[in-house]
Amino acid sequence: MIVKVLELEKDKVRLTIQGEGHTFMNALVEEILRDPDVDVAKYVIEFQFSDPELLVTTNGKKNPLNIVKKGCKRISGHCDDLLKGLKKAK
Repeated sequence: MIVKVLELEKDKVRLTIQGEGHTFMNALVEEILRDPDVDVAKYVIEFQFSDPELLVTTNGKKNPLNIVKKGCKRISGHCDDLLKGLKKAK
């Protein structure tokens, strides 16, 4: 996964995530919005085959790039939990 940071400020990050689509981006935005310090989290896929652009703004208390990283880790944790549950179901 190739991530390109387009803009980074104290309370705002704008980046593209190469090769991802609506499935991952919807999950990521939902996780990011769980953080009470996040004001805006949204993404845009301008054209059908273009890379999504993610925008996250905060109230300035947390680094927006760290919030994105933590959201990705939580998604990964949910997937790990699901895999463990599936192994137990065998």
